[in-house]
Formats: sequence, C-alpha cells, structure tokens
Amino acid sequence: MILEVKALSEKIGREIPLPYYATDGAAAVDLHACIDGPMTIPAGGQVVVPTGLAVAIPEGYVGIVAVRSSMGVRHGITLSNAIGVIDSDYRGPLGVGLRNTTGEDYVLQPCDRMAQLLVVPVLRPEIRLVAELPETKRGAGGFGSTGR
Repeated sequence: MILEVKALSEKIGREIPLPYYATDGAAAVDLHACIDGPMTIPAGGQVVVPTGLAVAIPEGYVGIVAVRSSMGVRHGITLSNAIGVIDSDYRGPLGVGLRNTTGEDYVLQPCDRMAQLLVVPVLRPEIRLVAELPETKRGAGGFGSTGR
C-alpha cells in the first residue's frame, strides 16, 4: 500500500519533512506544524494548525489523526475533537485542530511535531434495523457494569 502525499507548501521537503515513521515499530507517521512563526494556543482555547499537506488515503482505509502523547501528557494539548477522521475520498488540506486544556498559553513552533497519522482498514457493514438485538452475558450494562 502507498500513502500519496501532496505538498501544499513550498516548506515541505525543505524546512518541514514529509510525514515519516519515527522508529521501525511506529504505527503512525508524525505530522509537523507548517506555520510561518510561533503560534499561540491560548489557555482553554483551540486552533487549527496547517500541515502543508494533502493526502490520498487508499480506498478501504481511513486516516486517523491523533495527538502525540507527549503533547497531551507534558503540555495538556489535545485534539479539539478527540480524534480526526480522514475519509478515503477527501483530498483537501490536512489541518489539525488542537485544544489547550491548561490555564497557560502554549506556543507551538514552526516544524514542531504535533500529531500523528495512522492509516487503518475500514469495515463497512450493512445497516439493518431490527426489533431486538442478540443477547449477551453483559446485556445493556453501562459504565462500570463489568467491575471497577
């Protein structure tokens, strides 16, 4: 499988690398901030950060954008919508919505690694309306119904 990537900025390949796997075991490629100067994510606020890229997710797959764990754990920066979904038929600019969950401004620098892109298979089951669902041992038990 090939992930086709289109540079939308002249910075790609010069100042900002193409997406890449940071290690041999990495499941996702890193995405970098394609910005001209520092970008402040205000305390409690959110921004959309351009990557300078468009991608062609192969048919039968979906691109999942996730924040880098270090951004969330160390700096309180998360995705604005918890997860990003890139459908296989989308060809527009790839932007990353980031939210600052802390009480202090956070400054993102040009070329900072800010998010990751995973490409995973999609199953599209047929939708069928039924009067009853199959029984399970758990049943309709909600939060905490399986223990702690």
